[in-house]
Amino acid sequence: MAKTVKGKSLVVVESPAKAKTINKYLGPDFEVKASMGHIRDLPPKGINVDIENNFEPTYEITPGRKKTVADLKAVAKKCKTVYLATDLDREGEAIAWHLAEALNLKDDDTFRVVFNAITKNDIQKAFSNPGKIDMHRVLAQQARRILDRIVGYQISPLLWKKVARGLSAGRVQSVAVKLIVLREREIRSFDKKEYWLIPAVFTTKPSPELTEQWKTFVGQNADEEDKGPTVAKQIAWLSKHNAFKAELHSVNGQPFHAENETQASTVLKALQECTAFTVSNLTTNRVQSRPGAPFITSTMQQAAANRLGFSAARTMMFAQQLYEGIDLGSMGALGLITYMRTDSTHLSGEALQSARHFIEHRFGKNYLPEKPNFFTSSKSAQQAHEAIRPTDPDLTPEDIRSFLNDEQYKLYDLIWRRFLACQMTAAQWDTTRAEIIAQTALGPCMYRASGRVQVFDGFTKLWPTSTEEPTLPEMQVGQTVSAVWIDAQQHFTKPPARYTEASLVKALEKEGIGRPSTYASIISTIQDREYVEKRDKKFFATQVGEIVTDKLDEFFPQVMDVAFTRHMEEQLDKIEDQHLDWVKVLKEFYEPFSKSLENAQTEMVHAKAETQPSEYTCPKCKAPMVYRFGKNGRFLSCSKYPDCKFACPCDNEGKMIEEKPSELKCPNCGKPMMQKRGRFGAFLGCSAYPECKTIMRLDKEGKAMPPKAPPQPTGIICHKCGQGELVIRQSKRGPFMGCNKFPRCRTIVKIEKLEMLKDLQAKGQWPPKDEAQVKEILGDPEKPRRVPRKKSSKTEQPA
Repeated sequence: MAKTVKGKSLVVVESPAKAKTINKYLGPDFEVKASMGHIRDLPPKGINVDIENNFEPTYEITPGRKKTVADLKAVAKKCKTVYLATDLDREGEAIAWHLAEALNLKDDDTFRVVFNAITKNDIQKAFSNPGKIDMHRVLAQQARRILDRIVGYQISPLLWKKVARGLSAGRVQSVAVKLIVLREREIRSFDKKEYWLIPAVFTTKPSPELTEQWKTFVGQNADEEDKGPTVAKQIAWLSKHNAFKAELHSVNGQPFHAENETQASTVLKALQECTAFTVSNLTTNRVQSRPGAPFITSTMQQAAANRLGFSAARTMMFAQQLYEGIDLGSMGALGLITYMRTDSTHLSGEALQSARHFIEHRFGKNYLPEKPNFFTSSKSAQQAHEAIRPTDPDLTPEDIRSFLNDEQYKLYDLIWRRFLACQMTAAQWDTTRAEIIAQTALGPCMYRASGRVQVFDGFTKLWPTSTEEPTLPEMQVGQTVSAVWIDAQQHFTKPPARYTEASLVKALEKEGIGRPSTYASIISTIQDREYVEKRDKKFFATQVGEIVTDKLDEFFPQVMDVAFTRHMEEQLDKIEDQHLDWVKVLKEFYEPFSKSLENAQTEMVHAKAETQPSEYTCPKCKAPMVYRFGKNGRFLSCSKYPDCKFACPCDNEGKMIEEKPSELKCPNCGKPMMQKRGRFGAFLGCSAYPECKTIMRLDKEGKAMPPKAPPQPTGIICHKCGQGELVIRQSKRGPFMGCNKFPRCRTIVKIEKLEMLKDLQAKGQWPPKDEAQVKEILGDPEKPRRVPRKKSSKTEQPA
């Protein structure tokens, strides 16, 4: 650490980026240092909570932070005053307290400063009125941390013993998985019902060729799934031909309803025989659409997922960067948005004034409401916090585009637009509904059509709310319109939609499960544990996720109950807001939990010992087959096991996956290769297994992939271990050199250095003994790329 002048003040923040931004707003009498996040926590091994002694926690310095703590201590001793300027939420308060404890800071000389944005005005205001650490907030965070540690460290080992190693449970994560599992089962058990609709296309300017033109248009613009043209394309075609689409609403005064083709065909025939369709009613209403509230953490995550395709974790990462500060060239580092972990829609008077000034001067008075727009927040929201907004709306996304990467720009643009749009006037629409009557043999049949025309864009100038809107051509009551096309179409009711990141965040927030600041880590964890998997941006429950959920639901009903989880969240909030005794809150949870844990230890049956009946019979002995659970998930097994050892895989819905012969022969023994399915997907395996264990991987199209080429020796000695040799390996990014003693030695060198190292070794100049020389020769070494952890006994060279 740099030498510090006596009398200076030390300011401690979490990150170097935040330190750099703050540093320029404080004078030479301040020294800003970063703690690099949490510097103290519960040790990773063991529960480290004395449950019998009022849940007393044992803290230790976070691994890798001892030097940071030592350096901060040294600087703090030389400083007159210490300001703890960590984030303004509970987590930030807890970090400030841990810093004070770990650095042995004197209370009289230690102050807490909080600011919602890293701007000159906010920083100066915070330091002009410093406070003290709020212990109620610290205790609220500590209670939450201890509660999560108790659940995780006492249930997870049970899952290792009763299901499979490597699994985990969590107070919030397990309930989140349960939501996805329940949705999966709703979809699986959904009984679709048939229904029929009879849509029509009408026009106010009939033409003999129009029917054929419509049919040609529909045929030529159908997608691969034969779903026809998009809504936008249909609207454009209809508008061009003074036409509109309508749905049959009633037949002889009764709502139209057809459950099968016979019922629909009867009505269709009557309509096709009709020669006159008359406009019987037209109504037009002026409606307004108000802007949405400014972003809070959850709505920002939802909007970023829906509009930008960002995961919750990516959204929070880029938001953190925008908050902590971006280097804007001559303007220096500047925090571009306010604090991004908030559940309050409150906006300061200064923010409202800046927004209204910008709107009036950029868009005109028509876009500025007489008074600011205000929005209600959830009951748990802390009104002292603000919504997520740009720190200065005059810094438009386009103005600072060159200083941001693509993701930062997209997210800043989203936040900037939402903030200004929330203070603009409502959008106005004229909605028209038309009723078309046809006198048929079944009585009068009435069609309904609606259209919408925007008469004033209002806030949608900055925040578009929809794609193209259908419009109706000019019509009058009593006017006759021509039917271009009428047809009966079969439909089926659809099961509930699978969760996406956006809808899961919305569900978690609605149910009060966790807090918005934790959603990103929850969603990452349940995927890392392979309880759920994401396909086409939708979450699917895995077999392991379902089994774990069932086990926990049976033996820990309180932990898995959504209402109880919500209650516990409220209690944890009340430790801060209403100064509830945190020990009593934990006891309320732990007493029933400990009984459930004791019962589960003795009563929970191992997943591998359980069987469930199936609809299949064993192809070898004709006995019924059952579902069992193994290390690769659920599979089908003969009920007479071990007398009959036939088994085969099944898919997530329990359907048997039969092994089929492929066209390929085993390269080792010449016998047919069989199409098989394992934990990592489809592959080809030799039909002579287990005598021949040859396998072939398949690509995305199901074609056999050639075996990986063996590493190529280079003869170059590994400079790190001195025993291994660098070999050429292949990765998705191309070839690289790695030590052949992997995983004991994880050295990686860029392939571009190959010839140079050969030449140096030939001259006796490689490997150098001095590490500095190695760095000089290699430059910045290529860092090992992170390989996703898979539960496998084999270890592979990182790529």
